[in-house]
Amino acid sequence: MENEGKSTISNAQSYEEMAEFWDTHSTADFENQSYEVDITFEPASLRNSVTIELELLKELRKIARDRQISTETLVNVWLRQFVDQTNLAVS
Repeated sequence: MENEGKSTISNAQSYEEMAEFWDTHSTADFENQSYEVDITFEPASLRNSVTIELELLKELRKIARDRQISTETLVNVWLRQFVDQTNLAVS
């Protein structure tokens, strides 16, 4: 993350803190602090797939729905946390 390691609106210092902040805030509340950017990317080229057991997927979907985020976002945040913790333990 740029800006001295902090998110500019949430002041988060990690993806977990950022996710927690946006779980309880709306971007509409920060329109005066946002700006338009020009970006080009091809989402299809960035996608991967992983098979998840049906019962586990159902649980993940429920948790994501309760948090009002997509299942994909939930899985990515949790995987990032796990990988970061694993890397710290190995270092």
